[in-house]
Amino acid sequence: MIKQNFRVLHPGIAKALDSIWIIPFFLFCLIFEIIPIIILVKDSFFDSAGLFTLANYAGLKKPVYMLSFWNSIRLSAITALFGTVLGTFIGYSILKTKAKWLKGLFTALANVTTNFAGAPLAFAFIIILGENGVITLLFALVLNIHLYPHFQIYSYAGLVVAYTYFQLPLMILLIIPSFAGLQKEWREAAVNMGASTFTYWRYIGLPLLTPSLIAGFVLLFANAYGAYATAYTLVASNLMLVTTQIAFVVKGEVLHNPALAKAMATVSLLIMGICISIYKIAITRAPGAEK
Repeated sequence: MIKQNFRVLHPGIAKALDSIWIIPFFLFCLIFEIIPIIILVKDSFFDSAGLFTLANYAGLKKPVYMLSFWNSIRLSAITALFGTVLGTFIGYSILKTKAKWLKGLFTALANVTTNFAGAPLAFAFIIILGENGVITLLFALVLNIHLYPHFQIYSYAGLVVAYTYFQLPLMILLIIPSFAGLQKEWREAAVNMGASTFTYWRYIGLPLLTPSLIAGFVLLFANAYGAYATAYTLVASNLMLVTTQIAFVVKGEVLHNPALAKAMATVSLLIMGICISIYKIAITRAPGAEK
């Protein structure tokens, strides 16, 4: 009663007290995210002598860095597409599973595998799909199918397989709530009006899921674009990616140029920002999203 009276008499102070709990989160974002980004962007416009220059961004026009951006964008787009398509079908299958314990098991498995990335994931794929990996030897001994040299885990194709592994469960977790947001009444109304399953998904289900699919795709794209440890462990310098190039330029003895690395990171942040903006716009239009 006293608390309610205080809110009535002093609404401004009560609102300020309610907002005070966000201060620790704001300080965390300020110290570990906002300030480092400001410093990163600022330093990308200065050379080693502290003079303002655009040479760092002009240096990105070199073929090696242009190729790195192209490889990263292409790898991210391909694995995001695979993850979106496969994750959508698997997510729908999980949602339609009648056994609750089985549905919970698959969802928990997706939660675990989406966080299994980096160097441990790379080593796991080396064990199972390396030249002497378990699956490689199994194919050769049992099915007489020799993966090598047609397929190598240490190549671009191997990187696509490894990235798809952690992209797929992420899409499953993203798309299940969207499928759950499709009301049963919509399907029943369509059936009552003579619509087939194909017609329902073509004119009702798929258009409603399109924002979720777009949101999932761009989020998977950003997720793959920023990956570093998996790519470095599997291909190292054999395949030029933005994340690995940044590491080489920062710690390299011959090509040591932190300012250039910061320019690459700033461009990457811009790409990430575009992806997050598209995701934010799309996800608000998804089924079940709060308007």
